[in-house]
Amino acid sequence: MPTPSTRPTRFRRPVLLIVGCGDVGLRVVRLLAGRWRVLALTSTAARAPELRAAGAVPLVGDLDTPATLGRLAGLADAVLHLAPPARDGDTDERTRHLLDALSRQGRVRRLVYGSTTGVYGDAGGARFDETRAVNPATDRARRRVDAEARVRWFGRRAGVRATVLRIPGIYAGDRPGGHPRERLAKATPVLVAEDDVFTNHIHADDLARACVAALHRGLPQRIVHASDHTDLRMGEYFDLAADLCGLPRPPRITRAEAERTMSPMQMSFWSESRRLDNRRLVAELRLVLRYPTVREGLVA
Repeated sequence: MPTPSTRPTRFRRPVLLIVGCGDVGLRVVRLLAGRWRVLALTSTAARAPELRAAGAVPLVGDLDTPATLGRLAGLADAVLHLAPPARDGDTDERTRHLLDALSRQGRVRRLVYGSTTGVYGDAGGARFDETRAVNPATDRARRRVDAEARVRWFGRRAGVRATVLRIPGIYAGDRPGGHPRERLAKATPVLVAEDDVFTNHIHADDLARACVAALHRGLPQRIVHASDHTDLRMGEYFDLAADLCGLPRPPRITRAEAERTMSPMQMSFWSESRRLDNRRLVAELRLVLRYPTVREGLVA
């Protein structure tokens, strides 16, 4: 009988490093319990007990400080990168620092990066798949485009199977700020129908399952829309949520009124309209959504 130190490689659990282990990352940890050994990078030592209680081994390191990332090389077979870029700049230096650290040894064979559908900018409500060219309209979207390019180049150069998940709005009743009831309770307005935009959604549980599916079945250097099947404008989404929660529907305002009263951040979301084709998620990652539309997710 081999001892743990001499156990053949085929009997060892694969090791996953999660970078940016927030709400979705913790859901991934729970999904992989007993099947993977999960490491979680955190820049805050105070989070170590929470990560350990969830079943992950905490590693303290800061993506903004490359000198703290040296220990990452050679630790994991796969990496799930969910950390956002910094708040300024046109490039994602955090992703650059991470990939530099991972490249020092060649153990990593799979990499999944959680990006955003904001890289497309405004599509005028068109429906499209992942072959559409990016057209970022904000600095934060441009940082994501930079990160995607770095991840895919790293995959090609290092022979790593890298998958980019482009993620729309995440929601879940047990996610902080993840249910529209809080916004509905404040009677925050939405746009009138003629000015409204199409939005896309994914339940946090389904996003975690998409991350796991990408780790197992993601194609090399492939982009996948991690979106459900919902086809609603933003106002219709909040109307549906209000009806399901037994709350008043939100008031409607024109775009001109919104520009006078809403923040630039809010207006950036109200200025982009698109509908995502998610056939790669279903066909390539073979993910059967637990919450195929927001109706099922909001009820849950």
